[in-house]
Amino acid sequence: MRVQCELCPKGCVIEPGQSGECRIRVNVDGKLLAVTYGHPCAVHVDPVEKKPLFHFLPGTGILSIATVGCNLHCKNCQNWEISQANPEETPAVELLPDQIPALAKKYDCLSAAYTYTEPMVFYEYALDSCIRAKEAGLRNALVTAGYINEKPLRRLCQFVDAANIDLKALSDRFYRDICRATLKPVLNALVVSKAMGVEVEVTNLIIPTLNDSDDMLRALSRWIVRNLGRETPLHFSRFFPHYQMRNLPPTPAETLDRAKQIAESEGLHFVYIGNITRPKAGDTFCPGCGQRLVHRYGYLVLENRIREGKCPDCNTSIYGLWEPKP
Repeated sequence: MRVQCELCPKGCVIEPGQSGECRIRVNVDGKLLAVTYGHPCAVHVDPVEKKPLFHFLPGTGILSIATVGCNLHCKNCQNWEISQANPEETPAVELLPDQIPALAKKYDCLSAAYTYTEPMVFYEYALDSCIRAKEAGLRNALVTAGYINEKPLRRLCQFVDAANIDLKALSDRFYRDICRATLKPVLNALVVSKAMGVEVEVTNLIIPTLNDSDDMLRALSRWIVRNLGRETPLHFSRFFPHYQMRNLPPTPAETLDRAKQIAESEGLHFVYIGNITRPKAGDTFCPGCGQRLVHRYGYLVLENRIREGKCPDCNTSIYGLWEPKP
């Protein structure tokens, strides 16, 4: 019997014994099963800044977990070896949700991230892991393309503290041509996550000739200000040739600088540059008095002056989750 998957907007109708586009949700005797449940292909401890999350427990380690699979097929994917792989062809370990809190605490992590590939397709595993982590006093973070239907997203967000959500371009054509997806569900995921109290940060990977025009950068920044708020952190990330886009050059540093200037001119308070070292590009400044609050070099936090979520100089509240869970 065919089964239709209702997890993401693709709505795959799956034949018996077959999988959806994500490769991991399989029709087994008329029921959909996520065959990678409890079997991640990647388990690492990262600095939380690597996600990137700059307004979430800065300077701490985060247990980072991924299984095979993704419901997007981005031509530029840097993790394509696991995001576009078949589960049966990829080495994995057993790590059940109940085991995650102890592993996180063993390595002094205050949080767990569901990341690298696409946590929205290993949904049940991510959800159960988030619940167990919360019960153990840990925080949870997602790194996601945000391509998910609203009902399962709302269920998951109840247990998520922070999310970095890709906004690849404010262009449906870009999503169709480069990712085999559509824009509207991603915008909805951003708005819903923010409305549910998740600390949302946005990443935009700037790809030369595809999404690097002033108009596109301005439109994206303006949308964030109007729909998520000017306090929402935006990370402009440098593109490097990967997967099916090895013909394009890395993003010029000048393009990233220009993007940052445009976003700030549109009113965004916290704009960062990633995948490249630029002076002050990773620093957090107070939108009230302009003083530097967090000094970063790459993923390393050299100084964090934020106290109880506020600037120590002018008492302005700084958007984010700055303290461990009580």
